[in-house]
Amino acid sequence: MGFNEFLSSIFGNKSTRDMKEIKPWVEKIKAAYLEIEKLDNDALRAKTEEIKKYIHESATAERAKVEELKASIESIELENREEIFAQIDKIEKEILEKYEKALDEVLPVAFSIVKATAKRFAENEEIVVTATEFDRQLAATKDFVRIEGDKAIYQNHWIAGGNDTVWNMVHYDVQLFGGVVLHKGKIAEMATGEGKTLVATLPVFLNALTGNGVHVVTVNDYLAKRDSEWMGPLYMFHGLSVDCIDRHQPNSDARRQAYMADITFGTNNEFGFDYLRDNMAISPKDLVQRPHNYAIVDEVDSVLIDDARTPLIISGPVPKGDDQLFEQLRPLVERLVEAQKVLATKYLSEAKKLIASNDKKEVEEGFLALYRSHKCLPKNKALIKFLSEQGIKAGMLKTEEIYMEQNNKRMHEVTDPLYFVIDEKLNSVDLTDKGVDLITGNSEDPTLFVLPDIAGQLSELENVPNLTNEEKLQKKDELLTNYAVKSERVHTINQLLKAYTMFEKDDEYVVIDGQVKIVDEQTGRIMEGRRYSDGLHQAIEAKERVKVEAATQTFATITLQNYFRMYHKLSGMTGTAETEAGELWDIYKLDVVVIPTNRPIARKDMNDRVYKTKREKYKAVIEEIERLVQAGRPVLVGTTSVEISEMLSKMLTMRKIEHSVLNAKLHQKEAEIVAKAGFSCAVTIATNMAGRGTDIKLSPEVKAAGGLAIIGTERHESRRVDRQLRGRAGRQGDPGSSVFFVSLEDDLMRLFSSDRIASVMDKLGFQEGEMIEHKMISNSIERAQKKVEENNFGIRKRLLEYDDVMNKQRTVVYTKRRHALMGERIGMDIVNMIWDRCANAIENNDFEGCQMELLQTLAMETPFTEEEFRNEKKEKLAEKTFNIAMENFKRKTERLAQIANPVIKQVYENQGHMYENILIPITDGKRMYNISCNLKAAYESESKEVVKAFEKSILLHVIDEAWKENLRELDELKHSVQNASYEQKDPLLIYKLESVTLFDAMVNKINNQTVSILMRGQIPVQEAPDEQAARHVEVRQAAPEQRQDMSKYRENKQDLNDPNQQAAANQDTREHQKREPIRAEKTVGRNDPCPCGSGKKYKNCHGKNV
Repeated sequence: MGFNEFLSSIFGNKSTRDMKEIKPWVEKIKAAYLEIEKLDNDALRAKTEEIKKYIHESATAERAKVEELKASIESIELENREEIFAQIDKIEKEILEKYEKALDEVLPVAFSIVKATAKRFAENEEIVVTATEFDRQLAATKDFVRIEGDKAIYQNHWIAGGNDTVWNMVHYDVQLFGGVVLHKGKIAEMATGEGKTLVATLPVFLNALTGNGVHVVTVNDYLAKRDSEWMGPLYMFHGLSVDCIDRHQPNSDARRQAYMADITFGTNNEFGFDYLRDNMAISPKDLVQRPHNYAIVDEVDSVLIDDARTPLIISGPVPKGDDQLFEQLRPLVERLVEAQKVLATKYLSEAKKLIASNDKKEVEEGFLALYRSHKCLPKNKALIKFLSEQGIKAGMLKTEEIYMEQNNKRMHEVTDPLYFVIDEKLNSVDLTDKGVDLITGNSEDPTLFVLPDIAGQLSELENVPNLTNEEKLQKKDELLTNYAVKSERVHTINQLLKAYTMFEKDDEYVVIDGQVKIVDEQTGRIMEGRRYSDGLHQAIEAKERVKVEAATQTFATITLQNYFRMYHKLSGMTGTAETEAGELWDIYKLDVVVIPTNRPIARKDMNDRVYKTKREKYKAVIEEIERLVQAGRPVLVGTTSVEISEMLSKMLTMRKIEHSVLNAKLHQKEAEIVAKAGFSCAVTIATNMAGRGTDIKLSPEVKAAGGLAIIGTERHESRRVDRQLRGRAGRQGDPGSSVFFVSLEDDLMRLFSSDRIASVMDKLGFQEGEMIEHKMISNSIERAQKKVEENNFGIRKRLLEYDDVMNKQRTVVYTKRRHALMGERIGMDIVNMIWDRCANAIENNDFEGCQMELLQTLAMETPFTEEEFRNEKKEKLAEKTFNIAMENFKRKTERLAQIANPVIKQVYENQGHMYENILIPITDGKRMYNISCNLKAAYESESKEVVKAFEKSILLHVIDEAWKENLRELDELKHSVQNASYEQKDPLLIYKLESVTLFDAMVNKINNQTVSILMRGQIPVQEAPDEQAARHVEVRQAAPEQRQDMSKYRENKQDLNDPNQQAAANQDTREHQKREPIRAEKTVGRNDPCPCGSGKKYKNCHGKNV
C-alpha cells in the first residue's frame, strides 16, 4: 500500500468526504418526498407558490429599506448621496444572503416537488390542474397545454430539438446528490449518460423561485434550444417562465423578454456578447440583461477552460484598416519557405548518408545535419518517419544537448546556415541573418527587414551637439516613424512565416466560401466569427489567397473567464473535470465533486497500443474496425483533426466499410449522426469531443455483442479530452470497450515522450508493424499529458492576469457608464469628478498652473491668493475650491432649467399631444449639442430632466471615446511589452505598471472633458428687444428615443455617438446555421377562438400584440 493510499484509509479521500457532507441533505429530501408525493396536482403547485412566498418574505424588511433610501435620494444634496448609494449596495448584498439562507431551508421540499412532478409526467399521459392565467398564456403558444373550462390539461409529450419527446425520466438518488452539489455553487462531475440535464432541473427550479433569474449555459445553440424545450414544461407546470436567448435576435425586445424569464437558456458566447452590447447601449431600452445572479454551466470544462482564453470582441473598422502588407510581402515569404524546404531536404538526405557511416566523426556531422533539418521544418513528414527509426531520435537529442549547453552558447552554429528557425514548443518562428539577406535581395536599404536599436539611436541623438530643440524633435520623430514602419514589416513577415510553417489547412483551420474559419481543436467544430489575433488571421488569408480582411479595432472585449466570475453564484457539470480541478479552484474558486454512478461502469479500458509510425498505426486501426464490425459491434473512432477523419474515411471506403464522418465541415448534422452511432455495425468517425450532450443509446443485440467500441487514433494533449471520448461508451452500466492507438510520430509523443519509448522499442528489437502494449507505456503517456496540461494552465493563468488588468479598468468604466445611462447615480459621479479636478489642479501645479487649470476645466477664478496657495494646507484649499465649484455648478444647472422651463411648459401645454421627445440645443461655447429629452418628464420635473439628459449625453460620449482609445493603447502595449524579456524584465509586470499610467491618463481625460463641457453648458437664447418679452429658445421635435437596431440611428445621433461602434454592437455574432422547420410553437389563426378558453377571438385576446 502506497503512502497516499495509507493516508486515505485513515482519513478518507476527498470523494468520500464530499459524499459524507451531502448525504444528510439527500436524507432530508427523501423524508420530504414522502409527504410531497401524497399531495394532489393542485396542492403540489400551491406548495411551489407557498415556498416562493416564503423566500420572498425572508428579505421583506431589507427590500423596504432599499425602497425608502431610493425615495429619499432626490431630496439629498449631491455631495451627500454617495453614502446613501453605498448603503443601498450593502443592503442589496444582504438580501442575496437572506435568499441563500431561505433556499437552503426549502431545498428538501423544492427538490421533492421537482421529483414528484417528473414522476407524474412519466406515469400519466395527461395531468389535469385548475387553470391559472399563466396556464392560459401557455395554451396560446404551446402544444402540450390545453384549456377545458376552468381546467388546464398538460400532456406528457412535447417537441424538443425537432423531435416529439415523451417524458420518461424520474430522478434517482445519485442525481439528488448532483443537484445539491450544483446548488452549493460547486462542479458536479458525472459520468456520460448519468442524466446531467435532468440533474440541473433541481437547482434551476429551486434558485428560480427567488425571481432573480437563473442562466443555464450550454456549449452550442442546438443544446440550448433542445434543453429549454425538453426541460421547460417541468418548470412551466409550476408557473416559472422559460426562454432561450439563442432563439431571438440581439438587442431585440424578444431577447430582453428572454432575460426577464425565471429561467434563461443560452450559449456561453451569446451571454458574453449580450453583456458587451449592453455596455455599448445608448438608451436604457437597449439593455437586455439583468444583474448576474446564478448560472449553471453545462460541459463546464469546455466553457471555463477550453473557451475561457478566447476573448469575446466586438470590433469595428479602423481608419486605413485596408493598408496592410500581407499580400505585398507574401511572394517574399513563399520564396523563403521554398528555400528552407530545399535546405531541410538537403540536410535530411546528408544526415541519412552520414549516420549510416562507420566513422564516428561523420556520424556526429550526420546528427548535426539532422538537427538542422529538424530546426528547418519539424513537421516534415520524411523527417518524422526517419526519427522513428531505431536510435535516431536519441542521437538527435544528444546533439541538441551539446549545442544548448551554457545557455545556448553554440546554438548559432546550428542556426546560421538556415533561413529561419522554428521552435514548436514555444510556437515561434525567428528569421536568421541569412533569411533577412534572401528577402532583402537587391534592395537599396539592406536594413529593410531589420529592427533598428531605437534606444541606442535616441541616446545618440541626445549627444549630438549644435541641434536646436525643434531639430531634435524632428529627428526623433523620423527615427520613431522609421521604427514603426519596419516594426510592422517585420511583424507581417513573422506572421506570414507562422501561417506557412505552423498552421495547416483542414487541421487548425478550413477554407469555406472564400473565408478562413478556425476549427476548435477540442470538438472539431467550426468557430464562426472567431479570428486569430495579432494579424495571424490575415496572414493565413493571404496564404490561402482569399480576401484579406481589413484590420479592425476593439470596441468592447471580455474573456469568458471574467464574464462568469461576475455571477453571484456559479456552478457547473461535466463528465470530465477532475483532471482540471486545480485550475477550476485557482481561477473560479469552484470545487469539483465526483458523483458516483447509478450503476457500476462495465466498460473495459485497454492499454494504449504503441506503433513506430503513423502508417502502421492507421493500418492497425482499420483492421481493428473490420474485426469489431464482424462481431456486430458499433464503433466510434475519435480523431484529433479534420484531415485524419477524411484520411480514415478514404481508407474505410477502399475496404467497402460503411461509415459516417462527423467533423468541422459537417457539424450541423452532429446530433443526427451521434444518435445513430449505437446501431449494430455502425462505424462513426468523429473528432474527439464531438457529440457532447447527445447520448449514444444501444439496442439489446448490441449490448449482447459487447457494446460500443471506442477507438482513439491519437492521444490528445489533454487527458480530459481522452476521458471524454472513453466516456461515450459505458453509459448507465452498458458494456463497452476503449483503446487508444498511438505512434511515435504523433505530436504529443514527438514533443514529450517518444525518445524513452523509442529506446525501449529499439532495445527489444521491434520490427515494422509490431506494437508495444503495457500499463507502464500508458502511464508514461499520461505523464506527458500532465506536462502539457501544466504548461497550458500556465499560459491560461498568464493570459488571465493580462485580462485581469483590463477587467479592473472595464469594471470601473462600465460602472460609470451604467450610472450615466440609468441617470440615477450620475449626480454622484459628477460631484466626484469636480472634486478630483479641484484636488488635481491644486496638488500637481504651481500657482500659475493651478490658475490656468481651474480656468480651463472648471471655468472659475482661483478662490485664493498666491500667498494662501503657498502657506495653507492643500486639503483645505481643495475643499474651499470644491465648495465654490459646486455652487457654480448648481447655479449653472438651475439656470439651464430656468431658461428651458417656460418653453417646455408652453410646448407641452399647447402641443404636448403631438410630441413625445424634443431636441434642445445646448452649447459649451465650442460646439453645439442637440439633446433629446422626453417632453412629459421635462415638464413634470420643471426641466430638471433636461439637465439630466445633457449630463447623460456628455458623459456617455466622453466615456465611449476615451475607453475606445484606451483599448487600442492597451492592445499596442500588450504587443510592445513582450520586448521587455530581452532586457531580462517581466513583460507582465511592465504591462501592469504601464496600464495603470494609461488608465490614470484616461480617467483624467474623461474628468477634464466632462467637467469642462458641463461647467460651460448653456442654452443659446435670442434676447427679445423688449425686456418684458419672453426669450426665444429654438426647440425642435426629436425622433422617438432611438435604439441600436434602427436604420436611421447614425444620422440622428452622429453628434454624440460613433456610428461604427453602434453598427458593430448591432451585428448578429451567432453562428449562422441553415434554418430548419421547428414545430415547437403553436400557430393560431387571428379569427380562431383563443386557446386560453376565454371564448374571445385570438386577435382580441392573447393574439393582441402578435
